[in-house]
Amino acid sequence: MSIKEIVKRYLPERHTLRNHQQLRIFGERLHDPNLWHFTRRSAAGGIAAGLFVSFVPVPFQMILAAAVALVLRVNLPLAVVFTWVTNPITVPPLFYLAYRTGSAMVNIPTRNVEYHFSLDWFLNTLADIWEPFLLGCLVLGTLSAVGGYWATRFLWRLFVTRNWASRRKSMKKS
Repeated sequence: MSIKEIVKRYLPERHTLRNHQQLRIFGERLHDPNLWHFTRRSAAGGIAAGLFVSFVPVPFQMILAAAVALVLRVNLPLAVVFTWVTNPITVPPLFYLAYRTGSAMVNIPTRNVEYHFSLDWFLNTLADIWEPFLLGCLVLGTLSAVGGYWATRFLWRLFVTRNWASRRKSMKKS
């Protein structure tokens, strides 16, 4: 079984996403076939879009990733799925890393900040650290998107060349 078949098995199907309540706002644009094709370019772009959006500290990242996929015309299911890099378990350490990264870049000493997913935390604590935090989110989002894009392109090419080699080998045996 190829990697493409494995990934397709676990991705949400086209009609599931088209009928999703929050994604209906995109209307007919969801019918663009480029959003659903599984090519090297669209898969790498979808993964990059999802990884970048996963570091945007807003709720409803999946809708934002779908919008980015629509604009860039890349694989929408992969963009939506890869926003889950940041999930309730990974958000605290990743966002703390973003804060530390941003603080180091603007040379501001870091404070001991405990992350709580609450309105009170956002209004009080984030008001004090928002500049380095957002800079760190931008940097980590960009790095993960670029890394994800090129890693996907590389792995795709690796699997294709291995498949070609195995086909050639099997053709010689026949």
